[in-house]
Amino acid sequence: MGPLFDKFRQRSRTTGQLPRALMVLGLAGIVVAVILNSSDARSAANQDWSPFVLVSGLLLIGMVANDDGLFARAGGQLARLSSNGFVLFLGASIMIATTTALLNLDTSVAFLTPILIYTARSRGGGEAPLLYGCLLLSNAGSLFLPGSNLTNLIVLGHFHLSGAAFFSDMWAPALAALAVTCVVIVVFEHRALRVGALEAAPVRSPTWGLGLVAVAAATVLVLVLSSPALAVAGVGLIAVGVRLVQRREKIRHVFEVVGVPLLVGLFGVAVALGTLGRMWSGPGTMLSHLDTWATAGVSSVVSLLVNNLPAASLLAARTPPHPFALLIGLNLGPNFFVTGSLAWMLWLRAARAAGARPSLARASRIGVVAAPLSMAAALLVLSAKGLA
Repeated sequence: MGPLFDKFRQRSRTTGQLPRALMVLGLAGIVVAVILNSSDARSAANQDWSPFVLVSGLLLIGMVANDDGLFARAGGQLARLSSNGFVLFLGASIMIATTTALLNLDTSVAFLTPILIYTARSRGGGEAPLLYGCLLLSNAGSLFLPGSNLTNLIVLGHFHLSGAAFFSDMWAPALAALAVTCVVIVVFEHRALRVGALEAAPVRSPTWGLGLVAVAAATVLVLVLSSPALAVAGVGLIAVGVRLVQRREKIRHVFEVVGVPLLVGLFGVAVALGTLGRMWSGPGTMLSHLDTWATAGVSSVVSLLVNNLPAASLLAARTPPHPFALLIGLNLGPNFFVTGSLAWMLWLRAARAAGARPSLARASRIGVVAAPLSMAAALLVLSAKGLA
């Protein structure tokens, strides 16, 4: 696995133009928002900062867990235990969903994408099901816990739900969305899943220590605390601090993994649109006249136009009448196209660095079918639970 991740790190350093441009745009957006209405800009920032701090902490924890070989070990075990491509895909789906739920979808696509590519290649089978599955299933599985997606935390800023309470309400809709997305991917990639397996390549034994402890601590904090951002970020900083002291990591690589320019840029755009949503009653008035299905549809469209993080800030600037339906649109709608979420950008970077050639057209063709069907499934289950 060493050469694969060396390549990942090397290529990651060369992809900085778009994130830097987005950072400049975001900082400009904050300046304009403060000039127009400093009070509303402050309110928007107060709503938006926590999710971005949380995902930064989760990415740091994911980096340490990856360096300890936990993800690679999981991928190697999947390759050895899977008797055929369909079993492998099912196991990978469970791993993607679990990582997304506990460590955020951005952590999932950033670290599992190269692992799953390696897993497919070590079996001698086609990598497309796992490659596209990692992206689409990460988005689909981001409804389980508040920390699974930044949009959850932005929308839930108006509600004081613990992770356990949110899970109690949303586990069934999330599971329905995940199952439907799995089925759609299998239908599209069934030929690749029928390829026979070769003997799996050996994988180094993981280090059962800091990474595992950090993952466990983050899981408990996300489930127990209604606002776990600072606590999780603290765990991530401590874990990375230990690695820096041990000279097993470098500051530059830490910044690259977290994607500081991307997060800063998206935060700035989110604050600007959140300020707009407070100054202008249009989005709030529109949502007040929509039912759950229309709310999910509109939020999915807006997420494709401006990315789901700024879309969440805009549409949840005022308390939304159908918050769970809003999240279904914001989280599942991005599977339509690359503009929908940060996860697409991280997935592309990770896949290309691992030597894969992901097709945006192929991913979108699968997503165009999976997104509306998974949204419909989640909304039906939401209605059956009486939460619509």
